[in-house]
Amino acid sequence: MRIMVQKYGGTSVKGLERMRLVLSRAQKAHAAGYKLVVALSAMSGETNRLLDLAREFSPSPDPAELDVLVTTGEQVSVALFAMLCKDAGLRARSLLGFQIPITTNSNFTRARIMEIDTPRLLGLLEDYDVLVVAGFQGVDCLGRPTTLGRGGSDTTGVALAAALDAEVCEIYTDVNGVYTTDPNLCSTARKLDRISYDEMLEFSSMGAKVLQIRSVELAKKFNVPVRVRSTFTDDPGTLVTSEDTEMEDVLVSGIAYDKDQCRITVRNVIDRPGVAAAIFSPIAEAGILVDMIIQNTGREGRTDMTFTISRSNLDKTMDILGRLKPEIGAAEIQHDTNVCKVSVIGVGMRSHSGVASMMFTILKKENINILMIATSEIKITCLIEEKYLELAVRTLHDAFGLSQAPIKAC
Repeated sequence: MRIMVQKYGGTSVKGLERMRLVLSRAQKAHAAGYKLVVALSAMSGETNRLLDLAREFSPSPDPAELDVLVTTGEQVSVALFAMLCKDAGLRARSLLGFQIPITTNSNFTRARIMEIDTPRLLGLLEDYDVLVVAGFQGVDCLGRPTTLGRGGSDTTGVALAAALDAEVCEIYTDVNGVYTTDPNLCSTARKLDRISYDEMLEFSSMGAKVLQIRSVELAKKFNVPVRVRSTFTDDPGTLVTSEDTEMEDVLVSGIAYDKDQCRITVRNVIDRPGVAAAIFSPIAEAGILVDMIIQNTGREGRTDMTFTISRSNLDKTMDILGRLKPEIGAAEIQHDTNVCKVSVIGVGMRSHSGVASMMFTILKKENINILMIATSEIKITCLIEEKYLELAVRTLHDAFGLSQAPIKAC
């Protein structure tokens, strides 16, 4: 049995005409001999509408009940699309998360998939041409609906492909694929034919909205080929796959950025063992992700601690630090929301040097001050003032030759 999984985002299923485009792709795959599993998001804007409705009724909606509410968006999409498929002569059936089941943990609003009933899906594929699965949702061990976090339909699609050992998982959206940088900031951005799982993970971690990061993690773990394509064109898109020597020869694959950043500095804290734990343990317990961290060299038994968080977590973090201030002996707590991250990404960095110095030199020439630096095997990230974001992205993109032929590592 040849199996293909296709996932369609909210813009792809918004209304009858767009769903007919989805139907035409399903018919084409069926004609090519595939059994098809189609994972659908809610129609564009529907999830936000439901979240707004919840907040009208409750200032702080219960997460479990919120999941019951928002899963109805995908239920509408799969039912309507299954009707279209049946009217077109395809043997189709819609499936909600609990009907498969896609079993998750009970972390409502951001659950993680634990198990998918593969034998049941394979049995259904014997009887149907197309299974239309509600993305973004699952069910916990107590039978309560759960959701996988925003963008979770990507994870549904990849997880289904992994469970069914599908030939490919096609992710359809409103862009033609993965670009060397954001085309909205840089008009010379170039679509990539292929990108490695690790590079895509770094792009996703920087806020690129092409794929949810959890879906890329699953694709890498189970070696699922993922093709990112546009619903509205015939462009082959970008293949997300395992890296090879040809990818490694490319020094830099792209420039990513993240504007959702806030820099916090805790000044003049006591410089002793355990002070970092005293600061960051309560922050972690509150579910706040800390990214870049710098501790200055101690002086006279005191030091400064600087780190970055998402802007949405600023108030909560400042409350925590305010309560900790006497314990850690902090003289002052400062924050700055006028910052952003810019990253250079490429698997070629694993075995070749010089990218960091080149990046720093380029930013220096544009008189862009680097506030913080973080590195990984395939990424170099600089925190800069947000007002220089567009200049930094365009300049780095041009300097690394990403508009045309990529720079090859020597």
